[in-house]
Amino acid sequence: MLDRVSELWSYRELVRNLVIRDLKVRYRNSILGVLWSLVNPLLMMLVFTIVFTVIAPTTDIKKFPVFILCGILPWNFFSFSVIGSIRSIVDNAPLVSKVYFPREVLPISMVLANLVNFLIALVVLFAFILVFQIPLTRWVLLLPLVILMQLIFVIGVGLIMATVNVFYRDTQVIMEVLMQAWFFLTPVFYPGDILPRNYELWGVSFDVWRWMNILNPMASIIATYRVILYGTGNGGAPPELYFFIRTLLTAIAILGIGSFIFYRYSRTFGEEV
Repeated sequence: MLDRVSELWSYRELVRNLVIRDLKVRYRNSILGVLWSLVNPLLMMLVFTIVFTVIAPTTDIKKFPVFILCGILPWNFFSFSVIGSIRSIVDNAPLVSKVYFPREVLPISMVLANLVNFLIALVVLFAFILVFQIPLTRWVLLLPLVILMQLIFVIGVGLIMATVNVFYRDTQVIMEVLMQAWFFLTPVFYPGDILPRNYELWGVSFDVWRWMNILNPMASIIATYRVILYGTGNGGAPPELYFFIRTLLTAIAILGIGSFIFYRYSRTFGEEV
């Protein structure tokens, strides 16, 4: 495993070039260019704010634009990275079949390109935090660790999906549908604490909130962003230690599983693509 990491590190220049290439391709012939990283979440935030506070006011969440941005930005990073990673091997078939390099470079570079967009988009979030006068507490210092935690999770999922798509080319279509369902099952535009703590199903009691966070790592990750940046609208608060550690360990486990699956099948990629 350490040998694989060392080999990947030796190809860091290739990763950097692929990240730059992905960003250039994405914004080629675009009027706004990289500014779309700011405009896209801004427009999504505006739509959700109008719908849930003006057209059909169903929430009393304070400073709703900041609340929704704390969900939209991490979700977009996850969604765009996974969908992009799915075709990362297949779309580079000539490279994969003719040149040797660690195949992990391709999905990882796709994720890192989306990480750049995510970091740029954080400007919008912090701008609204200032506009709504939400104090930045010392817990904002955990932000780099939370971003790293999400990056670990996203790379793991991306490696799994890239592998599956090599053998089953309709993976992207299926994942695009599943991603929409996943979005609504994740507290992106609603608070996670509205989920029942004691739900009866066939005579069995379930803590829906707890199981949502166990089975859906993105729910836990978004909740962590919210608690350290937004809190309850009055400034960031400390995340629950057990909750935070469990989410981090889940992300590491997903990366381990993704790396194992990808490495096991990567030797046949050249033949399959």
